[in-house]
Amino acid sequence: MKISHLIHICADFVRKNVVMVVAMVAAAITCLIVPPDKAYLDYFDLKTLTCLFCVLAVVCALKNIRFFYILAQKIVRVFKNARLSILALVYITFIGSMLIANDMALLTFLPLGLFVLSTTGKGKYMAFTFIMQNIAANLGGMLTPFGNPQNLYLYTKFAIPNLEFMLIMAPPFILAVVMITICCLIFVKPEPLELAAQPAYLPKGRTAVYLALFALAIAIVFRGIPYWIGLIVIPAVLIFIDREALKMVDYPLLLTFVFFFIFSGNMARIDVVRNLFSMLLEKSTLLFSVLSCQIISNVPSAILLSQFTQNYKELLLGVNIGGVGTLIASLASLITFREYTKANKGKTRYYVLLFSAFNFAFLIILALFELVIL
Repeated sequence: MKISHLIHICADFVRKNVVMVVAMVAAAITCLIVPPDKAYLDYFDLKTLTCLFCVLAVVCALKNIRFFYILAQKIVRVFKNARLSILALVYITFIGSMLIANDMALLTFLPLGLFVLSTTGKGKYMAFTFIMQNIAANLGGMLTPFGNPQNLYLYTKFAIPNLEFMLIMAPPFILAVVMITICCLIFVKPEPLELAAQPAYLPKGRTAVYLALFALAIAIVFRGIPYWIGLIVIPAVLIFIDREALKMVDYPLLLTFVFFFIFSGNMARIDVVRNLFSMLLEKSTLLFSVLSCQIISNVPSAILLSQFTQNYKELLLGVNIGGVGTLIASLASLITFREYTKANKGKTRYYVLLFSAFNFAFLIILALFELVIL
């Protein structure tokens, strides 16, 4: 293999997995400050990693039979104009993020948005639709423990009761739904729209099996079944039915968690860092966590800051609201940016400006709302 080709492969891998690479470098640097020892074993949350793997694996299997695509396509075809169709696309992404996690919802439903708008001549709404789908994925996922990766981690770490979790997240979730709906009603006209029929077929047997595995994964997340059962059953079934689904799992995301577990664990053992973060979080856990997300993204913020505070309510709110804002505030936002620029070359600047305008508007309104009601 030529050196230039190898460099190209490495560069492409880094470009696609920027967050994981940054996490790896950060973990390596802290390992120089805090040399590896037995305490490292306590850094890792095996239940979070297992739950995330199980959900991702089953979602990949469902995606392979086009389950979500067919479901979404049927819903969209019911609507007859651009405004209602875009609302449907955004709501589908919203609901999808609650069930299959925000990044998987985007990877599943962004192509549908591209398909609907490009085949009906409504490309002028492409950037707006992608941005609304992105916001819907980030904010829709906050209602459930498995909707966002950081939720799953905090839900597990602090053993937050199910009802309490949903009550904490319900107010900003409802406000987000209202804001997204208003945006779609204001910025999209009710122009006529027709979507050509596409043949749709779901294999009944595999669909039933995958839905059963999905129910198992959700039961594990909600602590109804020990997590090790899912780690045995789900891979065993998929090995025989759909090995490709196991290959498609977002392993870089899992490794990102591993690296940030190491990074945050080491940071918590550095006295200067521990004292500084503890002081800042005492002043306002909500605000500091929101600001942290804008710089280092929401998942690493949740893992890192959870080492310095027991105020899980404000931390949970902060790392969810903080998922909107900058492009790096959430991994999901980077996924949307990649998918949009890949299909709309030469419109990067326009997208970034529009993205920033909507995201910071949502961020400011949601943060002020929570500061008032806390």
